[in-house]
Amino acid sequence: MAKNFEPENKLPNMIGPGTKIKGDIETNGDIKIDGAIEGNIISKGKVLVGQNGTVTGEVKCTNCDIYGTFDGKLTVSELLSLKASSKLHGDVTTSKLSIEPGAVFTGTCNMDEKVQQPIAGNANAKK
Repeated sequence: MAKNFEPENKLPNMIGPGTKIKGDIETNGDIKIDGAIEGNIISKGKVLVGQNGTVTGEVKCTNCDIYGTFDGKLTVSELLSLKASSKLHGDVTTSKLSIEPGAVFTGTCNMDEKVQQPIAGNANAKK
C-alpha cells in the first residue's frame, strides 16, 4: 500500500537577513523568517518571525513566535507568543496567546479552543 512521504527534517526552513520574498509559502515543517515576506504562509509547524524579520500577509500555522514585525491576518491553532520586541498589526485568531511586556499589538483578537489546524496544499481555499 502506498504511503505519503513526509521528510522528517528537524531543521527549520530559513529566510535569511537581506532576503525579500513576494509570494506564498507552504510547508509541513517550521519556518524562521529573518528577512521580509510579502505574501501568505501556511505551515503545519511553527512560524518564527525573527527580531529583524517582517511579514506582510496572511499566516496560518500551528504555533507562532513573533520577535519582529507582522502586518496582516494571523490564524494560529495552538499558541501565539508575542515577544517584547514584536510589533503586530492585524487580526488574530488563536487558541492561546502570550504577550510579553513591551510587545505592541494593534488589531483584533479572537480566542477559540477549536481553531482549525493549517492544511498545506490548501492556500487558495475559502472559508
